Amino acid sequence: MNISIIDSNFDKTTFNRVATHPLQSWEWGDARLKMGIETLRLGEFEHNELMHGYQITFHKIPATPFKIGYLPRSLFPSKTVLEFLLDFGKKHRVVFFKIEPNVRKADFNNKTIRQFNNLTLSPHPLFPDWTIQLDLTLPEGELMKRMKSKTRYNVRLAQKKGVVVKEMSTDEGFKIFSNLYFETCKRQRYFGHTNRYHSLIWNSLKKETAHILIAFHQNVPLAAYELFLFNNVLYYPYGGTSLLHRNLMGANLLMWESILLGKRHGAQMFDMWGSLPPNHEDSHDWSGFTRFKEGYGGTHVQMVGSFDLVVSPLHYSLYTLADKGRKLLLNWKR
Repeated sequence: MNISIIDSNFDKTTFNRVATHPLQSWEWGDARLKMGIETLRLGEFEHNELMHGYQITFHKIPATPFKIGYLPRSLFPSKTVLEFLLDFGKKHRVVFFKIEPNVRKADFNNKTIRQFNNLTLSPHPLFPDWTIQLDLTLPEGELMKRMKSKTRYNVRLAQKKGVVVKEMSTDEGFKIFSNLYFETCKRQRYFGHTNRYHSLIWNSLKKETAHILIAFHQNVPLAAYELFLFNNVLYYPYGGTSLLHRNLMGANLLMWESILLGKRHGAQMFDMWGSLPPNHEDSHDWSGFTRFKEGYGGTHVQMVGSFDLVVSPLHYSLYTLADKGRKLLLNWKR
């Protein structure tokens, strides 16, 4: 196959057809460009037909002329693509490319890793190795049956108490979601993305991919999700809840209605974006939302993990050392 850089005039629909995840969609790349982030789109072509696409963003290392490339949730790059990236990186002061494929570990053949000395397991992954996935091709009754009994009870309780879930995939709905999301971030001391980031993502993806679902009780918003529907898969990347009326279990009904939304749109799978592994420790910071997701009867899936394609070994060693020091300092300040 031939590797080529894809310019802005390329057909977006063709690119999205081979994209493996919303983070690889053309619209996501456009949002990153609007944030001032350098973005590179590559294509693997066979007889002028696009077979695979790779969308990479570049992030500056503060106080240096160097940068990091990030390739999230693509196919695992072929040896030819890795060689292209290595050559590109040498010419553009890239220290390394972080590669986090949208590939299950059970389906992965690590032949490429064995053949490529510059590729190593990353000591600083961004995506969790595990997620929970739910088969949406199952009938609605079977999906309800597979829930944990407590989750099923909470869904029915919310319905009985008058909680109503509405799709509000509008700017008004996004504003409600955004308020609940940042309220939750503040409450949980989670320093997520900025309001500008979320606004740009919403405005870039709202026509085709992004959906807003909100749970109300007597017109009071209790919980809201921003969901991504892309290439027959539903994703749950962002959510927020209110402290009001938590006993009404609005979030439980909201997740169930998200599942039904995916089925209405013909999605075959619901990917809940990330979780702890099965048999996780209850003391972990993520145990609460992992248990919440587990309640809907999905399957724990381990992804292949995070890899670094090292372009400059010396600068990579210095970066890794500095990153470890930064994390130690942050933990010390807690």
